[in-house]
Amino acid sequence: MELNKRQEQILQIVKDHGPITGEHIAEKLNLTRATLRPDLAILTMAGYLEARPRVGYFYTGKTGTQLLADKIKKMKVSDYQSIPVVINENVSVYDAIVTMFLEDVGTLFVVDDESLLVGVLSRKDLLRASIGKQELTSIPVNIIMTRMPNITFCEKDDLLIDVAQKLIEKQIDAMPVVKKVDKGYEVVGRITKTNMTKVLVALAKEDVL
Repeated sequence: MELNKRQEQILQIVKDHGPITGEHIAEKLNLTRATLRPDLAILTMAGYLEARPRVGYFYTGKTGTQLLADKIKKMKVSDYQSIPVVINENVSVYDAIVTMFLEDVGTLFVVDDESLLVGVLSRKDLLRASIGKQELTSIPVNIIMTRMPNITFCEKDDLLIDVAQKLIEKQIDAMPVVKKVDKGYEVVGRITKTNMTKVLVALAKEDVL
């Protein structure tokens, strides 16, 4: 977040004289309390200042970079997950390829007849299966998929930064977001490298604004 000149002046006053009330800040700038209220609200919500009733404003001591890092560390999967593309384990490799093409995704999540996660299919899996003279319409995806327990997954309350680390470490493009049920896991979403890129773009736009 880029501060305007008045917000920078407010920060300096609080650094030098904090804790200080909004009225005293307004006096030092020769402005009314009402004029300063929006700036004080922005600085407090952004994390630069802390406000305590009947005491005043404190400077948190955090830089813009630190505040951004704090914000990233609090982001959860549920805030950025997207809709998963799911197929049944008995679907043919051919149909899986068609689904991946039509849905324009790089990963398919495979479920059993009870809609429980049993496997993951990547573009590489399907490409390998396509090499040779095999009849793709007669090969079920459960023959070539990555199976449980070798699937890396996450849950909606997991921290996004931890999931990003797993994507890097495992060198995978997507991860299913699951919900634990009696017999296994239901797929409720997905987190991909594209999701992560969207987060970066959103943060950059916030910083500009």
